[in-house]
Amino acid sequence: MRRDHALMPDVLYPYYQDVYDHILRVNESTDSLRDLVSTIVETNISLRDYRQNQIMKKVTSWAAIIAVPTFITGWYGENVPYPGFGQTWGVVTSAALVFGGSGALYLVFKRRGWL
Repeated sequence: MRRDHALMPDVLYPYYQDVYDHILRVNESTDSLRDLVSTIVETNISLRDYRQNQIMKKVTSWAAIIAVPTFITGWYGENVPYPGFGQTWGVVTSAALVFGGSGALYLVFKRRGWL
């Protein structure tokens, strides 16, 4: 493209200039498409992370709800005396704690949109 070289006659210069312009246009178009693909990939990764966070919220909520009955039945399942041991009101209390605690957590998580 430089005119100081005697290798290319002046008659061919416009043709080479045209080829050079096409090469620049293709190069810029390639860069633009590369940026577009990069943006699409980043958007896809962001959407995947968002979906994963939503799933983790649900799994964590259900784990917390299941942990309440596990804790209470584990406490009342020990072979040591506790308040209400061998009495009807002890069983009723444990059942009320299981259903009340699990229900309360369910309502809280449902209200927050985690379930």
